[in-house]
Amino acid sequence: MQSRRVPAVIAALAAAYGLVSITAALRPAQRERWHSLQSFIPTQASAFATAATAVSGLLMIFIAHGLYRRKRRAWRLAMGLSVILVAAHVVKSFHIRAAAAALVLVIVLAVARKEFYAQGDPTTRWFAGGAFVAITGAGFLSGELMLELYENRLVSGHSFGAKAVTVLVGMVGMDGPVRFTNARTAWVVGSVLFGYGILAAVVTLYLLLRPQEPRPWLTSEDETRIRALLTKHGHRDSLGYFALRPDKSVVWSPSGKAGVSYRVVAGVGLASGDPLGDPEAWPGAIEPWLELCRQHAWVPAVVGCSEQAGIVYRRHGLHVLEIGDEAIVDAATFSLAGRNMRNVRQAVKRVERAGYTAAVRRQSEVPDEELGEIARTADAWRGGSTERGFSMALGRFGDPGDADCVVVTAHLDGQLRALLNFVPWGPDGLSLDLMRRDRTADNGLNEFLITELLAACERLGVKRVSLNFAMFRAAIERGEKLGAGPVSKGWGRLLVFASRWWQIESLYRFNAKFGATWAPRYICYAAPWSLARIAVAAMEAEAFWRRPHPFQVLAGRKPLGYGQHAVERVDT
Repeated sequence: MQSRRVPAVIAALAAAYGLVSITAALRPAQRERWHSLQSFIPTQASAFATAATAVSGLLMIFIAHGLYRRKRRAWRLAMGLSVILVAAHVVKSFHIRAAAAALVLVIVLAVARKEFYAQGDPTTRWFAGGAFVAITGAGFLSGELMLELYENRLVSGHSFGAKAVTVLVGMVGMDGPVRFTNARTAWVVGSVLFGYGILAAVVTLYLLLRPQEPRPWLTSEDETRIRALLTKHGHRDSLGYFALRPDKSVVWSPSGKAGVSYRVVAGVGLASGDPLGDPEAWPGAIEPWLELCRQHAWVPAVVGCSEQAGIVYRRHGLHVLEIGDEAIVDAATFSLAGRNMRNVRQAVKRVERAGYTAAVRRQSEVPDEELGEIARTADAWRGGSTERGFSMALGRFGDPGDADCVVVTAHLDGQLRALLNFVPWGPDGLSLDLMRRDRTADNGLNEFLITELLAACERLGVKRVSLNFAMFRAAIERGEKLGAGPVSKGWGRLLVFASRWWQIESLYRFNAKFGATWAPRYICYAAPWSLARIAVAAMEAEAFWRRPHPFQVLAGRKPLGYGQHAVERVDT
């Protein structure tokens, strides 16, 4: 029976023991103990054992996170390092207690070996740069600390700069300006520094030269199969077309009649929308997806699924929680008449009086030259800001494969001023993908374009249009009702406050203008303890925030998932 606590406890023990080993290696050995051992343990052997203790302790700290995530490779490394530490503590200065602790760790790892089954994650060679900086930095700090601890064994008169130079050149096997009062101290310090240098070089070269594992991209075969399923079952889910994002992968059922579209973000296997294909075949795709998450120790999660899919996911052991509502407008019954539509009607009339015109066309009807100009202009409006989207965004515009998308543009005096892009939702529906406009354009332009699209739906053969997703809409609405309790009011006010950064309330208000019906969307998760981690991963995937990627930033490269999308700040 596997337990979530066992890997966490073993990882903590490994990290703690690694820290203790580093401390023991850097601390000067007791003089009495050394004199009793030097008759049968050569100075060089003790110095090399000290270096092995420091290096192995550092590696043990690094792999603790892999142990926590049940990685099989981390378990193998921990076993090997523990054996090395047993021998190193004995040779260094006959530390029986430290050696015994390493032996206990070996036994614990052996007993719990079945808890560590996860395969390694796909990585890129940029990780090599991070490993080099981390190990070199740890070596530099350790060397400076050793020189401080060995202060009484140094020839006086050495400055901090001299010590720093000694540490840096020591990691490449050279002597620095600092001189020691005895040969053994020089051997120990030099061996530890050179050990860190060798470790940094070996690990970096290994990460650079090993075969690079592929990133999770959508293959051409996957795309063909997805489009075939969308043709048959695309009307079921307005988010189905977004499975064609290039940064998603798909797990297929054995029959090929269903698939789960997902992406891995920060150790979370993040699926979006409903499974593709026939609902009767969904379990055949969900089970291998969950098994894949188990093999890699990814936390399984689903964002934005429908109630029907939530029921199926719950049967497979996931918990389900409502996170918001999707706004769906019935094109056949939509009208600007009536008191409820007064605000939209006024915004549309104001834009029309200003001289704006609209064009509603399938992408296949837009000339290639004009399509390219629209894409370039829309990118210029976006500037350098990160756009949001993963579960409800396609991540591209103008691709030849998206000929059935509907492009809605606004023009003033022959100049493009705003753009909406809608992806197909089965044969008679559309789902909003992209919303951009010139920031100097008049307010109300988005309302104008949406009403123009709805007016053209009969010509396009469209009966329903999905607009933006309104997160926590029901909570905001409950907090505003007469007689709402203090909890509902407080939660609603907190969401309104958060809307200053994340447009929670503004998207709800914008969608409500069009008399939309609300379709609830859910998040599925394995255990309550994983919710915080899933929320962070989902926010990163949707580009609400970004984890620090220092080496990618230095390389001028963005992480996966930051494509072209989606929701420009709406007019309220």
